Amino acid sequence: MQPADRVTSQEPGGIPAPGVAPDPAPASPEAALEEARRHERNGRVSQAIRSYEAAAAGDAPRVTVESLRRLAVMHHQSNRREDALRYCRLSYEGACRLDDHQLMAEALNTRAGFDLEAGAYDSARQAYTEALRLGGGSLALRGRIQQNLGILANIRGDLSQAAAHYGDSLDAFRAMGDERGCAIAYHNLGMLSADRERWEEADEHFRRTLEIAEAIGDVQLRGLGLLNRTEVLLAVQQYQDARQSAEAALTIFDRLGAKDGKAAAYRFLGMLYRETGSPALAEARLRQAMELASQWHYPLEEAEATRELAVLCQGVGRNQEALRLLNGAHRLFRRLEAAGDVVDIAGRVTRLEDTYLTVVRDWGESIESADSYTYGHCERVAGYALSVALALKLPEDVQTTIRLGAYLHDVGKVRVPHEILNKPGRLTPQEFEIIKQHPLYGLELLGAIDFPWDIKPIIRWHHEKLDGSGYPDGLRGDEIPLDAQIICIADVFDALTTTRSYKPAHTPEAAMQQMRECRHWWRPDVFEAFMSGRR
Repeated sequence: MQPADRVTSQEPGGIPAPGVAPDPAPASPEAALEEARRHERNGRVSQAIRSYEAAAAGDAPRVTVESLRRLAVMHHQSNRREDALRYCRLSYEGACRLDDHQLMAEALNTRAGFDLEAGAYDSARQAYTEALRLGGGSLALRGRIQQNLGILANIRGDLSQAAAHYGDSLDAFRAMGDERGCAIAYHNLGMLSADRERWEEADEHFRRTLEIAEAIGDVQLRGLGLLNRTEVLLAVQQYQDARQSAEAALTIFDRLGAKDGKAAAYRFLGMLYRETGSPALAEARLRQAMELASQWHYPLEEAEATRELAVLCQGVGRNQEALRLLNGAHRLFRRLEAAGDVVDIAGRVTRLEDTYLTVVRDWGESIESADSYTYGHCERVAGYALSVALALKLPEDVQTTIRLGAYLHDVGKVRVPHEILNKPGRLTPQEFEIIKQHPLYGLELLGAIDFPWDIKPIIRWHHEKLDGSGYPDGLRGDEIPLDAQIICIADVFDALTTTRSYKPAHTPEAAMQQMRECRHWWRPDVFEAFMSGRR
């Protein structure tokens, strides 16, 4: 979802929009400020900046302070952070000289927004609280601060608190008759409802946003409402309406030069084409979204588009490519997490890892489909292995590694001839030598994929035994990683308890008895943890 305060409009600084004649010089600082606001509402960034600069240079101190603050906002939206901070500081210092609490609160609120986007959440909260204390008597300012406190609560995962702040924001804007403020409050409530998957409620909020934006002629806000409503329409499978909404948003963002909004519109169109059975067109749109986001340095949008392309690749059986894409998205999200960007990174990473798990599971199942006897083997091995990991109290990231390794441990079997995999009798020594190569084949298949989790040791060494009798490397003792040992014992149990082309299934009791006789294959703690889970 695109938050209401993060759409940018980036025309080249100082160059009028095509076909727009320069405005005559305003008669007063007040007129220049009003003109600047009009340009900003209509997405004419360069003209707005020139008019704000003219207003700031005038002889009206309050107009100067407000114009400096708006210049800070405009430069921030255009990714000129140092200029934004400088103008914000000048605005606050000017307000302090005037001893104007209202203007001081406005500058603090703006600076808090910059801190919020930089991930300095405690500083942002302190500044918002001080701004509310200084200027809370103003309904307009109270509405905006409550809106921003809602965004902060949303980032921290406190959705109930976010809803309360957004509701307070809406009440303040309604009381003063601020239609644009109401539209932004509805928009934020819509995003919150969408996060909770309350699609009907979200759609109603976005409809109200769009109605107000249309009535007041706010082009940016209309584009934002259309964009985020598209996600709702996709979720409820109203594909025709979703297409119209995304295309209308794309037209607006293209005209405004808002590259992040344009990339998001391409992403939604790609998702739409994917869901409606046009994979080639879906891939083209998703790659356009990725390229645009990368070119203009929007890592969040690039990560989201990359994830959606991975889902497309997985759906058409391009599993290796899907995993490479997911790894790229994972790196982008982790980079954003380290930078403290204004997004729910934890939730997004969780959704990405769920997608990752789905791709890996599906790939494992597709491998097993060549052998009717082993279908479901990877899923069962994952279940057994996780029970061992839990018994050993291994960290969550190790559990994830083990689960993914379980799904892919036999990926190399795709290179083993079908007649060997399904041979009803005993394998010849030559055939068994081919089987013993499947861990190495698996590494070759996965060699180009840089996994976020260290699963490649599992792929290579899940048939190694503590006494050195395993393959492919004949490792002994502590040379074998713990997670590979866990997959090994789970793999052996499942092989014993399922019917294969060359043998009937053993009962669990008979299988465990055989495993007791071979307990020297595994670490004592791994063996005991496995057996305790079977009792």
